[in-house]
Amino acid sequence: MKIFQNERSRTLIISLLASLLLTLLIAAGKVLDRVDLWAQDSWFQSDKALDGEIIVIGIDDKSLEELGPYNTWDRTYMAAALEKLAEDPEMKPAVVAIDTLYIEESSPEADERLADAAAQLGNVVTASFATIGSKVITEGDNTYYATDAVLTYEEPYDALRDATTQGHINAMYDTDGILRHALLFVKPEGRTVYSMAYETARIYGEFNGFDIQMPPASSRGNYYVTYSAKPRGYYDGYSFSDLINGRIDPQQYAGKVVFIGPYAKGLQDEYFTTIERSKLMYGVEYQANVVQMILESNYKTEVGRLPQAIVLFILCFLLFLLFQKVGIKLSSVIAVAAIVFSIGIEYALFNVKIGGVGHVLHPLWLPVGILVFYVASIVIHYVKSTLEKRRVTRTFERYVAPEIVSEILKGGTEALSLGGKTVDIAVLFVDVRGFTTMSERLDPEKVVFILNRYLTMASGCVEATGGTLDKFVGDAMMAFWGAPLPQEDPVMNAVKTAMGIVEGCAKVSEELKAEIGEELRVGVGVNYGPAVVGNMGAEKHMDYTAIGDTVNTAARLEANAPGGKVYISRSVADALEGRITYTSLGDTIKLKGKAEGFEVLELNSITDK
Repeated sequence: MKIFQNERSRTLIISLLASLLLTLLIAAGKVLDRVDLWAQDSWFQSDKALDGEIIVIGIDDKSLEELGPYNTWDRTYMAAALEKLAEDPEMKPAVVAIDTLYIEESSPEADERLADAAAQLGNVVTASFATIGSKVITEGDNTYYATDAVLTYEEPYDALRDATTQGHINAMYDTDGILRHALLFVKPEGRTVYSMAYETARIYGEFNGFDIQMPPASSRGNYYVTYSAKPRGYYDGYSFSDLINGRIDPQQYAGKVVFIGPYAKGLQDEYFTTIERSKLMYGVEYQANVVQMILESNYKTEVGRLPQAIVLFILCFLLFLLFQKVGIKLSSVIAVAAIVFSIGIEYALFNVKIGGVGHVLHPLWLPVGILVFYVASIVIHYVKSTLEKRRVTRTFERYVAPEIVSEILKGGTEALSLGGKTVDIAVLFVDVRGFTTMSERLDPEKVVFILNRYLTMASGCVEATGGTLDKFVGDAMMAFWGAPLPQEDPVMNAVKTAMGIVEGCAKVSEELKAEIGEELRVGVGVNYGPAVVGNMGAEKHMDYTAIGDTVNTAARLEANAPGGKVYISRSVADALEGRITYTSLGDTIKLKGKAEGFEVLELNSITDK
């Protein structure tokens, strides 16, 4: 297609397609999701100094040692704990949350005592639990399949339920097994039951005379959790047995949030969380973290995949175009700056509230996208450079000595001025005398044999002095020195080549006379001066050549030189004054196209060895 023949259009389309493909792989293909979540947790979640308003009283190993195995406890233990907390009305906690289930009735005396203790304390939140799954729901004439339906709901026995506020303790793992979100509510049988963390924070706010802000939950009740403390961060060693036995100073919990819950590994209430992936957090600590977040309104909302995908596509597309346009050094600076800037924006959006909440982005999408296209641009630059060098090599190795090609490639394509430039060069023409008569007299096979022997010798002489072999025209050859790269002594190289060709031709002639009975004589012309040198012709077919009066004069000198002679111009003689011997022929030889008085000289020898 014609559109792909234009390099700018080709680069634009490739950048567009590559950016679209990468965006689809990252946003829709989710190739980065697992490592991206790890980065999100590592970058955005960190512990901080706590205000001490939330304390955890753990049913820990010490309690189990003093009070016996947990499965042997009756409800009088928890009743005793609540009674101890309510013992001094001036030192009561603001709210007490019990992170353990009391569902079915047990001993009437124990059940009654626990319910009475909770009622006496008056600010107790007890746990309920919903089993969530999929089922078909019919509402009037509508029937649909719900994946988040409440299949069963368990709550405290009646007396305890009536004496306390219920909050569900459902923990919602993400697909990678990490507790990253909280569930604000469940809806058993059409009613709304909020989480223990929310109800605990709400009662604490009422106790202190302020209203809490509702978490920004989704339609299903999920919302992102910002942790304040790592595992063991909320635990100051307050043991459940210490509370019952009066070993905790009431000032430690007066007016505060008190959580009571399992704090021993054998009780199997532990979770992997975003703030510490390698260490399990007890459920009561998780509840404490969520309450802290709600009290501080430290809410974050996760930005949707679509807007992030659009930003990713646009940024990668523009940067990929830029990377291909500028050099690798500048691309490196731009890539580093773009990655640092994108990470800075992600941190800023997470920590600065916009609309009352911070925003959670996929932290690796932009940095990885930028890095991928930066590396891709380096590969493209390398491939282009390699192809360009190959093109230059293929172009010049046909008529330039290998060492010249090497020098051009060292300097890169900038060493060439495509389209031509004016430089001073030494030009040589050589032609076989009597070749037309010879070609008419001999068989074509012999003519080709003679011509190949002669041209091989002549081109070898040009290559030996670093000259540029311009072209063969039948039995004639043109070469020049001083381009495409400058030389220290181009004129001397030209006359050395001329003498070498004359001497080499004499040897080839002797060999041909012995082999096929034919002799060979050449005439050579050398001139020095300015000429236009460069690639000339059509875009798809061009030659690297030299044009101008200097070239034409060299051709006229060669045309008039007898066999075995080298004719040079005054400019050559002046350039090599004292380094060659020559005989001036004055203006006795008339060169076509030259005015009267043009001096022609015959080169005799080279004295500068």
